[in-house]
Amino acid sequence: MDEITFSLDKIETAASMFVESIGDTKIFLFEGDMGAGKTTFISEVCRQLGVKDDIGSPTFSLVNEYQDNNGEPIYHFDFYRIESPQEAMDIGTDDYFNSGHLCLIEWPDRLGPLIPDNARTVDIRENSDETRTLRF
Repeated sequence: MDEITFSLDKIETAASMFVESIGDTKIFLFEGDMGAGKTTFISEVCRQLGVKDDIGSPTFSLVNEYQDNNGEPIYHFDFYRIESPQEAMDIGTDDYFNSGHLCLIEWPDRLGPLIPDNARTVDIRENSDETRTLRF
């Protein structure tokens, strides 16, 4: 398991280290408390991958699609507001998860049995000194 501790002014470096470690993994489950910095970190990861669009939380849309520097899609999910795994299924999560493209998922615990077996968990925590620790 890798671990990175960073302050927000060093988030670019932390995201770059994370991107270098992605390898062949395509599905990442971002876990952490509300306000821990999941969306902020995912936004920086997307920037590191060449996304030029505005990157924001898909809290209401459930999924945002971006394009990396190669024109490949990146899917950013936020399942905080879903009431059941069925709601996630209704937006076609199977198609997204099986697409072979990068899927960055916030609040994966709401997915229940829909979580793919090949997903990698990323735990982000805010520390008392206002740094963040990322474990993956």
